[in-house]
Amino acid sequence: MDNDEPLEPETKDEGDTVSASQSSDETLYCEAEAPTVVEKEKPGQESSETDLEIEDTEKLFTTGQKELYLEACRLVAIAIALVSNTTVLTLELADNCIMEEGILSLVEMLQENYYLQEMNISNNNLGLEGARILSEFLQNNTSSLFSLRLSGNNFKEESAELFCQALSVNYRIRTLDLSHNQLSDKAGEYLGQMLALNSGLQSLDLSWNHFCIHGAVALCNGLRVNVALKKLDLSMNSFGNEGASALGEVLRLNSSLAYLDVSCNDISNEGITKLSKGLEVNESLKVLKLFLNPISMDGALLLILSIKRNPKSKMEDIDISNVLVSEQFVKTLDSVCAIHPQLDVLYKAVQGLSIKKTLFTWTNPMKLIQSYAEQQKISVLDFFRSLNPSGEMRMPVGEFRKAMIQQNKVPINRYQVRELMKRLDEKTGMVDFRSARPHASA
Repeated sequence: MDNDEPLEPETKDEGDTVSASQSSDETLYCEAEAPTVVEKEKPGQESSETDLEIEDTEKLFTTGQKELYLEACRLVAIAIALVSNTTVLTLELADNCIMEEGILSLVEMLQENYYLQEMNISNNNLGLEGARILSEFLQNNTSSLFSLRLSGNNFKEESAELFCQALSVNYRIRTLDLSHNQLSDKAGEYLGQMLALNSGLQSLDLSWNHFCIHGAVALCNGLRVNVALKKLDLSMNSFGNEGASALGEVLRLNSSLAYLDVSCNDISNEGITKLSKGLEVNESLKVLKLFLNPISMDGALLLILSIKRNPKSKMEDIDISNVLVSEQFVKTLDSVCAIHPQLDVLYKAVQGLSIKKTLFTWTNPMKLIQSYAEQQKISVLDFFRSLNPSGEMRMPVGEFRKAMIQQNKVPINRYQVRELMKRLDEKTGMVDFRSARPHASA
């Protein structure tokens, strides 16, 4: 999903990431091993009480089947080890050829483990049976799990129905990734019904699916009354102008959504007109991504004027980076930013303006700040910290941008602020002043 997170980052213990073969305070990674050559031989005398009996490896398995079986055994072993583990908070099992036995073992472990918080089992081709096992667990979830990533698992309409039934009663999951699946319009209906009921889910990734107009409208029906979702990624679908119109109605009524990505959804100026109506009254949205939609400069102008008409807008970032604009558009944008100094609009380029003219009209903003700091006999960190009322080393992106534009110590424009944030922005909705230390300078 996109890295420009506008939300407050969730607090979690800091610890070093380690591989599965090492101890970890936070994350356990597991990767499928490459097939190994196994000599074919009959097993010796074994106890009849062993948990996993292999009567005749040569007869039971082809080489490929054997590797899948061994991988399942490894997953069972990991699950058993995690039952009483109190230090691993994140489990990474993406792209591991997990089979039904592996999912069952993980679910059994989660019913006993009250410490694991995040699990990534993307790209395992879990399909309907995997969805059934997971949804049954979610319906009775008493674990601490709040983040579940299920991208690229060949989930279709029936799987979506199972997940939505579970999430209509389970409000513990706060982050759900269903991207890169095969969800289409019927799944949009199920998701809309779930979102109308669920009051716990905060981040939902539905990018790279097959939602068209009907699914878009059904999904938006649930979003209109949803009070919890803050981040929604719908990029790489087919919402079209009717879907954009439904989203405009969502923005008019919804007061929780802060991040919306509808990149590459075949939305033209007609759809932007409807979307802009919602932006004129919306008081929660901070990030709007519209990259790779067939929008012209006229559509771009509608967007920024809708923000100008809304004195309570919290919009911080608009991405229309495939759109060429004019110098008149830039002047209009300047007037909008005078009202909303936290706003930044990313467009492709200004028509008729050479690249050299664009690049060399501003002084490096960090050099300006360093020069001011030297004159005042303070550190660069002291300058940045003075912008933050709390005096802390980190600050929300929008608040930082606004503070930089409004401060009068170092003359700096919004383009220079954008360059400055390339160094400071953590891509989590926060900037970290420690990145500006002199030893990190280019």
